[in-house]
Amino acid sequence: MTAPLSGRSVVVTRTRSQSSELVEQLARLGAEVVELPVIAVEGPDDGGAALSGAVARLVAGTYAWVAVTSPNAVSPLLAAIGDRTVPDAVRWAAVGAGTARSLQEGGFPVDLVPDRAVSEALAEAFPAADPGSAGGDTGTVLFPRAETVRGALAPILRAKGWLVDEVVVYRTVAGRPGADAVAAAQRADAIAFTSSSTVERTAELLGPTRVPPVVISIGPVTSGSARSLGLEVAAEADPHTIDGLVEAVIAALGDGPAAPGGHSPVDTP
Repeated sequence: MTAPLSGRSVVVTRTRSQSSELVEQLARLGAEVVELPVIAVEGPDDGGAALSGAVARLVAGTYAWVAVTSPNAVSPLLAAIGDRTVPDAVRWAAVGAGTARSLQEGGFPVDLVPDRAVSEALAEAFPAADPGSAGGDTGTVLFPRAETVRGALAPILRAKGWLVDEVVVYRTVAGRPGADAVAAAQRADAIAFTSSSTVERTAELLGPTRVPPVVISIGPVTSGSARSLGLEVAAEADPHTIDGLVEAVIAALGDGPAAPGGHSPVDTP
């Protein structure tokens, strides 16, 4: 039986440390995978000082909730906690299954995961703060985040009465894939985007008209970033997970020949 992605080439744009699961799944389905790590994750400019202070407050019981919107935030958070004990009363919220799994593997059961893996859905699923405690410790949410964030998690939580302590725990910077990887990516049938930052950096690196003709996105925020650059999104993951992204790749490429090369920007009204 022919594998559903046999003869297809798919570009994966995640950082090398995050791409193994996606690469393995696509390869098992017969795809030729082109690894193009267009972004890299680095520590914050302050060397982790703000995170260290936040973790001290966390173990002291300052926060009612910890809200995490990316697995990239989980690793530095867990490393900063180390072997210290977080009070059982602290509740944990994650934007999606991957982030929730990372927290659970670190020993923190997740209390809240929204149906849709976007930060607005997480904020909407949050309970309103207790007006009687909103000015005290039990009305505060720790939000360990990237240097640049999209979405409205913090504003929506504040509108619900929560105090939000936003702490930068990582930065997304441009990756520098080699010339061979860039050339292979420009010849590929499709590209799988996992974040807005991968969309933007890929367009810079390849040029918007040299992005592979079939664009697959992990979710609505990433899709919006692609469309804003004139790229037509052929399929979007549902659910917004790596497994959902793989299914979207199959849906876009699994039947019939790949779309011809030479992707042109979408006409806009």
